Order: sequence, then C-alpha cells, then structure tokens
Amino acid sequence: MIKNPEKIFSIRIITVVLFLVLAIAGIGFSMYLIYISNTLYMYILSVAFTILAVVAGVFNIFASTSYYRSYFYNEHLNKIRSKAKMPKVLPTVGIIMPVYNEDPSIVEKNLLRLKELKYNKDKLKIYLSDNSTDERIYSTLASFCKKNGIIYVHRTERKGFKAGTLNNALKHCNDELIAIFDYDEYITDLNFLNDLVPYFSDEKLAYIQTEKTYFNSKTLFGQSVSLFDKFFFNFIQPSRALNNTAIFAGSCGLIRKSVIDRNGGFPEYVIEDTFFSFLSDVEGYKSIYIPKVYARGKPVRSFTELARQQWRYNYGDTQFLGFFYKNKEKKRLSFFSHMDYITHGFGLNYISVILVLFTLVSVLIVFSPIHFISLTSAQFFSPSYIGLDLEVFGSIAFILSLVAPIIITKIYFNSIRKGIMIFLLNFSLAIIRTKAAVAAILNSSPASKWNRQKKVNRNNIIFAISNTKIELSISIGLVLLGIVAAYNKNIFGGIWLMWYATLYMVTTVLFYKYG
Repeated sequence: MIKNPEKIFSIRIITVVLFLVLAIAGIGFSMYLIYISNTLYMYILSVAFTILAVVAGVFNIFASTSYYRSYFYNEHLNKIRSKAKMPKVLPTVGIIMPVYNEDPSIVEKNLLRLKELKYNKDKLKIYLSDNSTDERIYSTLASFCKKNGIIYVHRTERKGFKAGTLNNALKHCNDELIAIFDYDEYITDLNFLNDLVPYFSDEKLAYIQTEKTYFNSKTLFGQSVSLFDKFFFNFIQPSRALNNTAIFAGSCGLIRKSVIDRNGGFPEYVIEDTFFSFLSDVEGYKSIYIPKVYARGKPVRSFTELARQQWRYNYGDTQFLGFFYKNKEKKRLSFFSHMDYITHGFGLNYISVILVLFTLVSVLIVFSPIHFISLTSAQFFSPSYIGLDLEVFGSIAFILSLVAPIIITKIYFNSIRKGIMIFLLNFSLAIIRTKAAVAAILNSSPASKWNRQKKVNRNNIIFAISNTKIELSISIGLVLLGIVAAYNKNIFGGIWLMWYATLYMVTTVLFYKYG
C-alpha cells in the first residue's frame, strides 16, 4: 500500500472528485433522457435508468465523502489515545472462543496462544463456548480445556446462531470486559489487552474493534477475497468511527460486559455484531476502531466458503434494515449516523441488485426500436435517437463499473489482476446476495443447499452446475437474446448481451475451480 501521506491525500482528493463527477453526470444525463422522451417505451427506459443513476449517485457521493473523511481518522484517534490510562486496579477480562464442529487441533493451538497474552493472569479467564454436535470433537475439546485451565461450556442446541453460543457462555461469566476471538484466529500481537484496556478508562466506551485480516493466501482468489476486508477496515471503518458508528465485527474486539447485559445479551440474529453495535450506539455509548492487526484468521480457500459468508452478511444486513427502520430510538442519532447504518444495510444489496437491474435495463436498451449506429452531435441530442443515447451511456457506465475497482486496487494494492478478480467476484455473487436478501424479506431459513454443506468436492462440474441454476439460466437467456440481436443486425447489442452472459457464467466457473 501507499505510504506517503501527501500522495495518499492527493489521490483521495482525485478519487472523490471523479466519483462526484460520475454521480452528477449520471443523474444529469438521466434527467435529460426523461426530458426528451416522447413514447411510453422511451419513458420506461429513461425512468429505469434514472432510478439506477440516482441510487448509484447517492451511494457514490456518500461513499466518496466517507472515503475522504477516513484520511483524518488517525488524528482523531490520537486525541482519544492521549486520554487513555491503564487503571491501577486492572479489570477482569473473559476471552470467549465460540466453536462448532471445528478441527480440534486448530482450536487447541489458538486457545494455547490466548493463554500467552500479556496481562495479569489472575485477571484473565478463557472460555471455550462449544456448540459442537460431533461427540468425538466435543469430548476431545472438553478434555483439553480441563487439562489447560480453560473454562469449557457446551450446549447441544444451536438456537440463536453465533449470538446464542456467546450468550450461553456469558451465563458463566462475570468478568468486566469480554474479548471474542474466532476459532481460526491466531494472536500475532500479545499486547492486545495491554493496548486496549486503557481506553476503557472512559466509562461511556462500549467496545473497541481492531482490524481483522487473514494469513496470506497463495492463490489470486484468496488474496482478492482478503481485499474485501481490507477495503472495509482501511476506509469504511475509520470513517464510521468518526461518527461513533464503528461496527463491532464479531471478533478481535474488546467489549464492556455491562453494555452486553444492558441489551439482554447479544441480539440473536445472523449478524449479531451489527445489531449489538447499533443498540449500544442508540443507548449513548461510544465505540473505537483501532486500525492495527492483533490476530490473523484462516484465509478463505473455496468459493463455497465465500458464498456462505456473503449469503450470511446479506441476509443479516437485510434483517438489520427492517430492525433499523422499526427502532424508535434511532431518532437520537445524528444525520451521518443514520446514513452510516442505512448504507451499511443497503451496501451489499446495492452492489448486487444494481447489477441485476442493470442487466434487465440493458436488454431493454438492446431491443429498443433504434439500432446502434455512429451518431453525429446533432443526432446524439435528438429525441429520435434516445435508444442510442442509452446504449452509449449504458456501455460507458458498464465499462466504468469494471475499470473503477481495477484502478483503485492498482493504486492502493498495486495489482491490476486483483482488481479484475474483485470485479468478477462481485458479479459472481450478485444473484447469491440477491437471493439472501429475498430470503430475509420472506423470513425464510438463513441457509441454502450449498450453505449447509461442510465438505465440498472441488473441480466437480455437477456440484458447480447444481448450485448455479439461476445464473446459468440467465446466462443462456442472454446468449439467446444476443443471437437474436445480432441476427437483426444489432451487432453491438448482441456483443453487449454476450458479455453479460459470460459474466453470469463466472459463478459456475468459480464454484468449479475453487470448490
């Protein structure tokens, strides 16, 4: 990543300006299309484009503003840090590790590492909250905990997701502060508690979240997936923290237990961390984000694992939107806090649904009454060529959606290949995320066929096809429409739809290649 502060600031200014120009240009062009429309078909196309442009514009403007503000977070954090003091009487700390049928060897290694944390051992307890159903696994872990002075808590039911597992452990815990680490997270900096505990000298502080990351992956796929988290923790979390809306990310954080108790435990939703963060905020508590890595997790190795993760995130984010709008206490929050929570809830939905809707609008554009030809400046502004205007603008917008992540990834992470992979991953997850949002709205089970599978046969074409039926159906449909467009001498439109068909087929390829 770029280290020069002046260069970073200059690049951020340029990036913000570009996003603002694109947002204004998109909305402005959409207004122009509505103005010159003179048939029902033209109005349908122009209104559809306007909706997409406005939604994209609002997100881009807010995202660019947040991106700019995150540059100043270190200065804000230094002011907080200057007031932090280690108390004379150290608070007691309970570290909880929730597990479910995980490899005992990994769990045991990471539990032993937690025991090495630099902190008064008389003030530190470690809890293994085990939800395992495999007798061999939970008996092995129970025996290990007994030998190593770790408090073992087991339950046979799986009610309440991860939050239920944590709440079960909290029944046995009376410590003042609670730290949470996932089973695969290995402590790399043993000063975690000594660094974070002093901040709790502020009695209104609810929790501290540190940067989460993975051990380095050897594959382009794994490295690109890790950038999802890097973008969130490097840019979004610092900006949110300035508004006191830093999200507790489920682990690698430290929490005041009295705040958990005040909320009746962790909210038992799929993404308990986001719900907890919001509730502590509306109660008037503070939160801090520390942009430092104290532990590293196991990298995502399979596309199934990524799909399962993204399904859970989008299901939970969609649930959160409903919870947010129904919560009367949210009126206590500032405008920026409201925007942070709304954009967080809509984030993955926006990325996914906008791609699906853009595909639909693209089909309407290709089959508009006018075929694609070279336009003169007079024709470009003529109502008679509105279909062509849309094709041109749609093509430019689509190219920019491809180029943007590539440019940003190149600037900050010096890799064009990862930028391309991030674009392909976002497109390949569009239907998966959309299905998760629909499942949440319908209040159906937060799972799917592949989501429940623990073992996956990599390079299994049957497995890949069976889990991407919708994507393949869309892809085949677009191929057929592309052929029809080409047959009607709309070569450009045919190529455009074939390109979309290829992108939807990427989901099947990734399931096949990465399991």
